[in-house]
Amino acid sequence: MSEDAQDVVLIVEDEPVILMLLADYLSGLGYRVLQAENGEQAFEILASKPHLDMMITDYRLPGGITGVMIAEPAVKLRPDLKVIFISGYAAEIRESGSPITLTAPILEKPFDLNTLQEKIQEMLS
Repeated sequence: MSEDAQDVVLIVEDEPVILMLLADYLSGLGYRVLQAENGEQAFEILASKPHLDMMITDYRLPGGITGVMIAEPAVKLRPDLKVIFISGYAAEIRESGSPITLTAPILEKPFDLNTLQEKIQEMLS
C-alpha cells in the first residue's frame, strides 16, 4: 500500500491492551489508524474527520454505549464506511435488531489477527 493511498481505520475499543495491539498491527500493515476508547471519543473523531474507510468497534463500551449505537449514525453520515464488530458477546450484536448487523462482519474475541486482516482487505477491495 503506498503512503499516499493509505486506508484510514477507526478502532473503537475500551480495553487499552486490545486497542494498542490492533492499532500497532494495522499500522504495521500500512493503515492509518485512529483510536477511540469510548463512544464519546468515537463520535468526536467521526465528527471531525472528513475521510474514514473503516471502523472496527467493540460492542460493549463504557457508559452503556454499544458499537451498534456508534456504527448506525456513522454509516448514515458516511454510506461508504465499512464496519467490523469485535466482541466476546457476538450473540448480543446479532440480537440487537439493528439492520447494520445483518451485513457487517462480527469477529468473536479472541480472534486471529490474520482473520481480521483478510476481512479488512476483502471489504476495502
